[in-house]
Amino acid sequence: MTSSRHVVLAAGGTGGHLFPAAAVARELVRRDYPVSLATDRRGENFETGVDGVRAHRISSAGSAGGPLARIGAALAIGAGVIQAWRLLGRLRPAGVIGFGGYPSVPTMLATVARGLPSLIHEQNAVLGRANRLVMRRVSAVATSFEATAGLGDAGRAKAVTTGNPVRGAFSQARTVAYPESATGDGEIRVLVLGGSQGARVFSDVVPAALSRLPDAMRSRFRVVQQCRPEDIEEVRRTYRRNGIDAELARFFTDVAARMAAAHLVVARSGASTVAELAEVGRPAILVPYPHATDDHQTANARAMEEAGGAWLIPGGAFTAEALAVRFEEFVLRRELLTTAAAAMRRAGGRDAAAALVNRFEQLLDAAPGLREAAA
Repeated sequence: MTSSRHVVLAAGGTGGHLFPAAAVARELVRRDYPVSLATDRRGENFETGVDGVRAHRISSAGSAGGPLARIGAALAIGAGVIQAWRLLGRLRPAGVIGFGGYPSVPTMLATVARGLPSLIHEQNAVLGRANRLVMRRVSAVATSFEATAGLGDAGRAKAVTTGNPVRGAFSQARTVAYPESATGDGEIRVLVLGGSQGARVFSDVVPAALSRLPDAMRSRFRVVQQCRPEDIEEVRRTYRRNGIDAELARFFTDVAARMAAAHLVVARSGASTVAELAEVGRPAILVPYPHATDDHQTANARAMEEAGGAWLIPGGAFTAEALAVRFEEFVLRRELLTTAAAAMRRAGGRDAAAALVNRFEQLLDAAPGLREAAA
């Protein structure tokens, strides 16, 4: 499948890179662009999520580790550039959009070498290392946050803020009004998320925090919580012992609907999570993953806190005592949640996928001869 309108997406194989790539792929397909994906082995199932998109595996590796690891990574990236060069030669795309992650680097380097229009998207509030490697060479940069650290003068000159594209279910959930019961004497529904396998710290802290509340306050809370398999029974016993209504699971397939039903979300602050919270418009307590590269989750959480939609609690301060104080405050000052929900909602609704594709089409229109070829 080759076409002068063909678009190649380049992304790492984790959800944080693939979710926005999938959203953009759907928008491109809606506009009648043929789309392909260049990724690593983790992202090869992507093509099953977007009709008509074929995934191509490109060799790459991260640069972490000692000298031998760095040499190996350089060789893998070099091999990936050759693979990507050949892939682009076969597909003859109009241009390439990169979504970060080391697997995107070889394709973006090959794109620049071929002189094709190129756009990279940064999901986090700190420019990722892979995007940093190619940022000066690409045609344009799209960011999720107005203030994105690491761009420098060169990056800011070519940057536009589009927001972070989210899955369609979260855009649909945006139509659900914020639940009213948190504004009266009714229940407060808390959704606890911790990544695909849960987060042990949430299993330790959230039940203990709710258990510390007076009975009259504790009875107000309803919990839906994602837990690690090894933690789930102990967490269930803690909630049951304290008379707290809780639904626990290893994984939820309907996160968007559950987020829409919640009054408050407790979660990590990965790029996809904060974008989804903003899209749905639900306030959150954000606890950054402490080992995230360049501490980008703290930057994401701080941006949402400054917008008024979230409360940032660093890992060292995320204790049962501190969280219990926060929960009690929500009961006593009901307006805190509704005000934060409104602020979080204002941070979303960008239609980021459409905005990103609009910027990409500007690049295509500016490319010599491309307007005529794509007509």
